[in-house]
Amino acid sequence: MVAVSGGIGSGKSSVTASFKSLGALAADADVIAREILEPGQPALVQVAARFGDDLIREDGTLDRAGLARRVFAGEGADERVAALNAITHPAIERRAWEILSAAPAGSLAVYDIPLLVEGDSADRFDAVVIVDAPVEQRVARLEGRGVPPEDARARIRAQASSDQRRAIAHVWIDNCGRADDLAQVCTQVWERWLTADL
Repeated sequence: MVAVSGGIGSGKSSVTASFKSLGALAADADVIAREILEPGQPALVQVAARFGDDLIREDGTLDRAGLARRVFAGEGADERVAALNAITHPAIERRAWEILSAAPAGSLAVYDIPLLVEGDSADRFDAVVIVDAPVEQRVARLEGRGVPPEDARARIRAQASSDQRRAIAHVWIDNCGRADDLAQVCTQVWERWLTADL
């Protein structure tokens, strides 16, 4: 059981995708987080009750960018982030462990979990792979996904620091190069550390 973690925009999803292509069963907390906030889901009702019904569009979907601005920006962000996590994390965890527990014996199960440090759950995994990149590179990646730079920096500040992540890492990946460089590193990590004893 392997955790892949890192700050927003670090490239952890790319690392997970590489491991998946090499044969791992993967659960992605970000994907699950979107699923649990779809129309009709209990977590969406709770988020609207806590952060405002106006975040629900006419078609019943969540205004995710609006929620991010409301939660991460300005004074009191720590309290709002904690409130959002209290709503979403239990549902995300339940679904993730349903997926991971389906991994056949002797295989590798990978949990792509951005808030591993914040959730204090690193000890549940056989290995922790941390993906990191310089802050400005992460901001640029997020801007490429339509996230304004000030929102990107607010989200980065709300997460654990690189030093906190380094303290729990078994494997550290610096993702400051090209996509094909990252794929090569992932293959080396897979062969040398994650599957050498399987």
